[in-house]
Amino acid sequence: MTVSDLAAVPTGRSSAPAVRQFGTALRFALRNQTRNRLAALLLVGFVPTWYGLMQAMVGHQQLSFKLFATGRTLTVDGGELTLISAGLNALSLIVGFAVFDAIRRTLAFDRRLVFAGYRQPTLIGAKTLSITVISAGVALYAALVLLGFWRPSPAGWFAILAGYVVIALTYGAFGLLLGVLVKGDLEGFFLIIMGGLMDTFLQNPLGNPLANKPVLQWFPSFGPMQFAVAGSFGRVALWGHLALGLAWAAGFAVCGLIVFRLKTRTGRHTPHLGSGSQPPA
Repeated sequence: MTVSDLAAVPTGRSSAPAVRQFGTALRFALRNQTRNRLAALLLVGFVPTWYGLMQAMVGHQQLSFKLFATGRTLTVDGGELTLISAGLNALSLIVGFAVFDAIRRTLAFDRRLVFAGYRQPTLIGAKTLSITVISAGVALYAALVLLGFWRPSPAGWFAILAGYVVIALTYGAFGLLLGVLVKGDLEGFFLIIMGGLMDTFLQNPLGNPLANKPVLQWFPSFGPMQFAVAGSFGRVALWGHLALGLAWAAGFAVCGLIVFRLKTRTGRHTPHLGSGSQPPA
């Protein structure tokens, strides 16, 4: 955060309406999350490269597996199935990394905003909306790039897009939680990278023959993966599994925002003076 940004923040208890505060806080939050050049390069370059690499490695071999959510056995193109898994993996890393980095860099500035009179619920709302907007935008980009490698049916593509949005929200919320919780960048990057790789890799039955085991229900990417695969290959909309993914996102977000509220508290308070009281000299 630059010195000019700090100078633009009013000092003292602000009388500005909540809507005006929210607009300012949202503008700061969106700008901070879009100024990460490394994340932007990863988004533009890594997503198509990752798709191409995964498809080249897997090819178009046929794969038969039982979809855990429905119990039906599906026979699909292994390369197309891997593209879904690769997209989920890329989104978990890019969105998690971008949000984590933005939260870590601006936490002190958020404390300054609270001290200057910005309401914590306003900042929390702005953080939540900015993460939602960024996650949805990145997920849409990944889903559009997918069309360069595979053309599913329109309903199948929308199912994949929905799964992508939910996994992006989940790891955006996870990045928020780590950004306010861990003490160093290395710990946060390690948890995002290893968590995202293990989570999404284990959901692909091509790379993991045990991908229909009940234990995988407890992984964040289980719901989005099941929804995307069922919608694109089985022509079934598993809304309950999409809601399961949203529950993971909501859980991470609530925990992260609680810690954020605690870490942006200030000890300052304004004493209430009676009619006959005099301020201290």
